[in-house]
Amino acid sequence: MHVDADLHIHSRYSKAVSKLMIFPILAEYAKLKGLNVVGTGDILNRKWEEELLKHAEKVDEGTYEIKSVRFLLTAEVEDSKRVHHVLIFPSIDAVREMREHLRKYSRDIDTEGRPHLNLSGAEIADLANELDVLIGPAHSFTPWTALYKEYDSLEECYGNAKIHFLELGLSADSQMADMIKAHHKLTYLSNSDAHSPQPHRLGREFNRFEVKDATFEEIRKAILKRGGRKVILNAGLDPRLGKYHLTACSKCYTKYKLEDAKRLNWRCERCGGVIKKGVRDRILELADAEEKPKDRPPYLHLAPLAEIISMVTGKGVETKSVKAVWERLLKEFGSEIKVLVDAPIESIAQLIGEDIAKAIWAFRNEKLIVIPGGGGKYGEIKLPEEIRRAKIQDLNSVEVKQEDVYYKPKQASILSFLKKK
Repeated sequence: MHVDADLHIHSRYSKAVSKLMIFPILAEYAKLKGLNVVGTGDILNRKWEEELLKHAEKVDEGTYEIKSVRFLLTAEVEDSKRVHHVLIFPSIDAVREMREHLRKYSRDIDTEGRPHLNLSGAEIADLANELDVLIGPAHSFTPWTALYKEYDSLEECYGNAKIHFLELGLSADSQMADMIKAHHKLTYLSNSDAHSPQPHRLGREFNRFEVKDATFEEIRKAILKRGGRKVILNAGLDPRLGKYHLTACSKCYTKYKLEDAKRLNWRCERCGGVIKKGVRDRILELADAEEKPKDRPPYLHLAPLAEIISMVTGKGVETKSVKAVWERLLKEFGSEIKVLVDAPIESIAQLIGEDIAKAIWAFRNEKLIVIPGGGGKYGEIKLPEEIRRAKIQDLNSVEVKQEDVYYKPKQASILSFLKKK
């Protein structure tokens, strides 16, 4: 059977997270999204564990169910270098045992959803392996709290400790991650890191597993590539839509080419803010492979359906009008993924009009204009005027040019002039 799973989210006990991140609401939105399995997130927090056990029925030691949605026991922790790691637990007993082990290394394990630990990545991984907990780096390439903001390799972070997967994060996909050869042996996970249950957050990235049941043990086998179980699809944002895809100012979000950022000593020429190195440039610095593993599953680029509707209507993604169109499409076609990938464009047009249907067609055919994200601001999508004006039957002949988004510093033209001299 095929199972769609988003294994990294957060609860209302983490900072900057919606108060709506509670289990009954998560289960409802997961069903609308088309997710079969969701990670609990923040399960090391004792209060969040109590909420899970209050609402859920136990399927087995590592699997719980609420309103027909399965939940696996997951958490994210921050190490002494501010690098984040994802944990997937085999049982509540393993959660409680790890919580007690970590208590002496954390001041906030009882109050924070994502606890801060005075331990290295290698020490956390050693403990995880001792307790049969799956571990891997969270959003591996983002410039603030990820593996590659601090280290140049997996080994530098984890030493000889075993890790079981690598989480791509919103600003990278499989093709980008496979440019680093040390990753080729690892399973990739694409998870949302959702801070809200809204449809443009929960499940915006997910994994499709081929398993015999939607349980921890089956998912574990798939991550470890055992017994014929496996990941058959990673799905997520076009990396250009991620907050840190391009090198950009973290204050005004002006985007820079890497050589210009270095020459400006990582200070924005426009506002003086700090320029943060983007995921794309960071991966290119570390790239040492051109091929990809033969068993790497495909990566499907997604744009949240609510954002596509919002783009066309000009209304915010959380407004009632956008939500009404979203719900109408899901009621007709079954789930968001089916609307984005499978439903006939003509049928969508008949249901809600040609404008949104053409936008979904443009998404499928990668003809939306993408304004890449960077510096902490998500990328944006635009419907090209050529597609907006075209008739549905003529869409295949429309050509779209992507816009140049890089700022050109004033010094660049001066240096170019001096070189010519």
